[in-house]
Amino acid sequence: MINTKKEECTVTKAVIAIDRTSVVAPIDRRIFGSFVEHLGRCVYDGIYEPTHATADEDGFRRDVVDLVRELGTTTIRYPGGNFVSGFRWEDSVGPRENRPVRRDLAWHSIETNQVGMDEFSRWLKLTGSELMLAVNLGTRGIEAALDLLEYANHPSGTALSDQRIKNGTEEPHNVRMWCLGNEMDGPWQTGYMSADDYGKIAARTAQAMKAADKDLELVVCGSSGSSMPTFGDWERTVLEHTYEHVDYISCHAYYQERNGDLGSYLASSLDMQYFIETVVATADHVGNKLRSDKKIKLSFDEWNIWYLDEHKASEEVNEEWREAPRQLEDVYSVADAVVLGNLLITLLKNHDRVASASLAQLVNVIAPIMTEPGGAAWRQTTFFPFSVTSRLARGEILNPRITVDSYTTAVHGNAPLVDSVVTVDADAAAVFLVNRSTTQSIEVSIDATGLGATGIAEAVTLHDADAYAKNTLEDQNRVGLKVLEDAVLLNGILTVVLPPVSWSAVALTL
Repeated sequence: MINTKKEECTVTKAVIAIDRTSVVAPIDRRIFGSFVEHLGRCVYDGIYEPTHATADEDGFRRDVVDLVRELGTTTIRYPGGNFVSGFRWEDSVGPRENRPVRRDLAWHSIETNQVGMDEFSRWLKLTGSELMLAVNLGTRGIEAALDLLEYANHPSGTALSDQRIKNGTEEPHNVRMWCLGNEMDGPWQTGYMSADDYGKIAARTAQAMKAADKDLELVVCGSSGSSMPTFGDWERTVLEHTYEHVDYISCHAYYQERNGDLGSYLASSLDMQYFIETVVATADHVGNKLRSDKKIKLSFDEWNIWYLDEHKASEEVNEEWREAPRQLEDVYSVADAVVLGNLLITLLKNHDRVASASLAQLVNVIAPIMTEPGGAAWRQTTFFPFSVTSRLARGEILNPRITVDSYTTAVHGNAPLVDSVVTVDADAAAVFLVNRSTTQSIEVSIDATGLGATGIAEAVTLHDADAYAKNTLEDQNRVGLKVLEDAVLLNGILTVVLPPVSWSAVALTL
């Protein structure tokens, strides 16, 4: 474990070489997806608050829409999450005054169904995002999934497509990406089941959905986390049933600092790398066993920082059956944002197989955006690395060669002090970096001669003398991006100095 006490900063050095031919994959914008679940105040008092001063005719907060657009999200997974395993989609369409109020067993709250797929699709158009829809395989199955598909995607002339038109949505939603349930390996999940049972129903549902539309992209449930006792074996069993019917297998991972061990926490992306490599190896094993030419992609459709241990202790899920209770409203620090930025670097470095990802979640619930009822909306610290990466990352992803010292962690073994990924397009490139050291500034020399860089367009860092500084309702702008000083480009060599516990980005003109 590294020393996390405050000491006078020293400077060490790192060298990064960028090879223009070391291409991971072209960027698919779905890697910058997010997640909206009917949980806590994510929907109600989050994206939807009809009495707010900025609300539009649908009741959506336009100040939140503006922040979502700035964040740069692309695909939004909806409506859950654990919520979907007890959800009757029919409850959430049609005249609002006729929609039933239900109990949500997943989060022990009251669901009014005032926001459903038709309204949410209109909200997505405001944010410029694509809908990624989950079907209920916990308490329902094939018939309900096919009905939802007909309602959502069929143009007209059938009972359910005509019902959609009658409800005010003339054009089909044309949802392309569908999740076959959610975390079906988890005992917390309504209707959870064994890998064999889930694989069978997922295969039958996938086959039926593709009979209706062969071009759908389907995501089968992987493990809820790499710590699950069935991790690996779950993926193998499920894919043996579903391999030829689906396109993606899901991965979910959340991270938090534990026991004051900041050094291990800053190296959390090593666990994500292990997770990805294990699922890829398992999927390819099944593919080889089935003699298939197909490669299963990964949908990392839940990832974030989540202080789950603290939420368990606070018993936020209770028997009061409240409407839109305050649940899972983590307030994030600079250190949390640095880890999130590093996790995003890891997703990009594995983008040849991780084709889609969803930051979970978007507003109020373990989210980069926070709101106060009737009041302000503001950016958490985690907002910044995501928004800048989404804005600057274009073209192809390059995997740089990094030469730097390592440090020892209690959880992950040895971890390099610096991590980085590079993206390059026709006229611009971007270098994303993290410094995991808690005490040392690191001078990084980046050989960008192969890119033909001509200048620095932007150089920013997220850092604070207090690694635990946060943005709160009382101080919404305590933490923000700063200019990355000492960034110099000379003869194709980019030199930057990374502060301790920092995430940084440098945009280059070519």
